[in-house]
Amino acid sequence: MKSFMQKKETVERSWYVIDAKGQTLGRLATVVATVLRGKNKPTYTPHIDCGDYCIVINASEINLTGDKLNQKMYYNHSGYPGGLRERTAKEMKEKYPVEMVERAIKGMLPHNALGRKMAKKLFVYADGNHKHEAQKPIEMKVK
Repeated sequence: MKSFMQKKETVERSWYVIDAKGQTLGRLATVVATVLRGKNKPTYTPHIDCGDYCIVINASEINLTGDKLNQKMYYNHSGYPGGLRERTAKEMKEKYPVEMVERAIKGMLPHNALGRKMAKKLFVYADGNHKHEAQKPIEMKVK
């Protein structure tokens, strides 16, 4: 029996919209990363970007378990001496909810050129509105 290897020319992509309202950040991120990679399809091929497009709405209403709002830290460095910037998850959720969700999802994708290509199919919005109605996205429920 031969293994099936998909070609990048034959990939069929769908659009999914996922509501993050009331969802836990990590659990949502794993589902979205799986869809972006294409692991939810029977035609999954590791070296091909065979994933679907994902639209995440209501990112500002996502939950974190435990005391992560106060304890979890996000770090950025400008590359210059003394250029380290630290933010708590509470600050990120209030000011930059889109970046918080994007970071969680991108951290679960491969850290190479293929992962960067997959990350371009992710669209995150802080509120319930998005500009992808023309693509007719399918609503996906997260357990």
